[in-house]
Amino acid sequence: MKRWIFAVAALAFSSALLAQQNYPTRPIRMIVPWPPGQATDLAGRVVAQKLSELLGQQVIADNRPGAGGMIGTDMAAKAPADGYTLLAASSGPVTINPLLQKVPFDPVKDLAPVANIGLSPYILVASPKFPAANIKDFVAMIKASPGKYRFASSGTGATAHLVAEMFNGAVGLQVTHVPYKGSIPALTDIIAGDVTYATETMASTMPFVRSGRLKAYGISTAKASSLAPGIEPFATALNLPGFDAAAWIGVMIPAGAPKAVIDRISKAVDTAMQTQDTRERINAVGLEVDYRATAVFGGYLKDQRARFADIIKKNNIKIE
Repeated sequence: MKRWIFAVAALAFSSALLAQQNYPTRPIRMIVPWPPGQATDLAGRVVAQKLSELLGQQVIADNRPGAGGMIGTDMAAKAPADGYTLLAASSGPVTINPLLQKVPFDPVKDLAPVANIGLSPYILVASPKFPAANIKDFVAMIKASPGKYRFASSGTGATAHLVAEMFNGAVGLQVTHVPYKGSIPALTDIIAGDVTYATETMASTMPFVRSGRLKAYGISTAKASSLAPGIEPFATALNLPGFDAAAWIGVMIPAGAPKAVIDRISKAVDTAMQTQDTRERINAVGLEVDYRATAVFGGYLKDQRARFADIIKKNNIKIE
């Protein structure tokens, strides 16, 4: 009996000592709600690897794709708020999808922001044969023939669709939307001249722009991008102050996680995003580095929900 009591006491002492040292009892899982190779997956893995080094605790990327990112996002939203689950979060499943359809989680109540890491600007592209020399001429030509032109998107309700509608509304274009199943089919038809233009991600458009198969007229973020040199923002080229739209990718955690845990991870992400290696690897994915700490990221998410909700309402966008 005495030996048993001694063993239990020793185990309790060891556990308390390990807790004081913040010993990593098990790996942290970063759920990636997209398949391998997608931008959120690549960016999430960059951050997961760096967090492993900085936290001294293994952070493992766990791909759970499906339903446009909704399956993995739902898993993260319903995971225990114990600090051992993170989400490689993105604007589609967190900001936009809940505005368009019924989802099994509440992005505000079930998920908490940790940090934003990058933005994916959208570039307005058309066929090189389109005669407009610049974005002002482009808008003037489209406006001169209401209903004549068509714009493509990677799908109804996709971020690319909403950004295009935001642009169309800001400059007063009357055009017809043609949804596709993905950005590449949409861009292929623009190259062929079947549709006039699209606003699609920098990652998907820039290879075509560099090769001369597409002409770039403008970029959706308020500031120019070093990854798309020479392409002027809509905000400055067309005098549209406040026009600033992009898809975001960041880190979130199940709501209710201890503040100390969120602060620890946010601090590590902050440190990671200051390193040249991490920034270059994020850029290589086709993302602009955009670090926002917890409070700032939370405010940004709120603004994004309000902005896209307004676009959806004004254009009566629905997913059938």
